[in-house]
Amino acid sequence: QVQLVESGGGLVQPGGSLRLSCLASGNIFRINVMGWYRQAPGMQRELVATIPSDGSTYYADSVKGRFTISRDNAKNTVYLQMNSLKPEDTAVYYCNANGLRVNDLRNKYIFFESWGQGTQVTVSS
Repeated sequence: QVQLVESGGGLVQPGGSLRLSCLASGNIFRINVMGWYRQAPGMQRELVATIPSDGSTYYADSVKGRFTISRDNAKNTVYLQMNSLKPEDTAVYYCNANGLRVNDLRNKYIFFESWGQGTQVTVSS
């Protein structure tokens, strides 16, 4: 099993900044893609940003120029720096990761995809 734990959410005023972190733990052999998704009340979960192991990045149009995704492979951690926050950024933010883990006998690699429990981000004056 691979667990993801997010942190860094909270309440911020419009125009403010927050930095989210997500730590992956477990019998991880390799993490391929890490990413952030968000879900606002009554809405479907949507992709915010992703970062594969080569460091390239993808952003949803709604956050381009304001959000920056990065990762520390040595720490199995992905970050989301959010600047110039808007009320419409209010949502629960979820971390996602996929890759290969080692089984309990440590004789096989198994594909995994995991989600974090989510962290609330509220942008309001």
